[in-house]
Amino acid sequence: IASQDISHHRLPQTHPTTAAMSKAVSKQSKTFNAEEADNLEDIEKQFAVKAVMHAQIYWSILERTPGSTQRLTKHDSEILTHLHLVFPDFDASAPIDEDAMKSKAGKEKWRKFMMAYEKTVEDYNFGTLLRKGARDEYEQESTIFVPRMQFYAVEIARNAKGLNDWVYEEAEKERQKKREAAEKAKAEKEGEQA
Repeated sequence: IASQDISHHRLPQTHPTTAAMSKAVSKQSKTFNAEEADNLEDIEKQFAVKAVMHAQIYWSILERTPGSTQRLTKHDSEILTHLHLVFPDFDASAPIDEDAMKSKAGKEKWRKFMMAYEKTVEDYNFGTLLRKGARDEYEQESTIFVPRMQFYAVEIARNAKGLNDWVYEEAEKERQKKREAAEKAKAEKEGEQA
């Protein structure tokens, strides 16, 4: 199966202010100081909506195509090599240790990792939902909020090892059950008409 490049999938603009907000955030990201910013509830909600939409789109893609055949960015190979260079003990099959990832040392290490992609990966620092483990679904207890590059690094590593293929396999079983039920119903209907 040919590799599926999903880097072109864009999140739909669900609200007229989403596009304007994204533009404003992009322009001001270099001068934005989080410590001095007002807590703007509407903006936070819009970012949360985009993060949830991204998770839904990714899950939907995993259901339709095995993760092992996907490319999340144009730079997957580079990101995977860099991940293993910076985090040699990273185990894609192990659950994410959120405390270690978000510790002072973890944050600094990840920040340096992510900054390497500032100019090459769009929305590299945009907030994104990440499943703690490869066998997890997107649920409140099994999901953490991370910058997009952390999502890419972890999911690229999981996909490279085929750890997300189970999502496609389970969805395919459900699709097969539906096909069989439809065929059975059709055969019964044809039998009644005969």
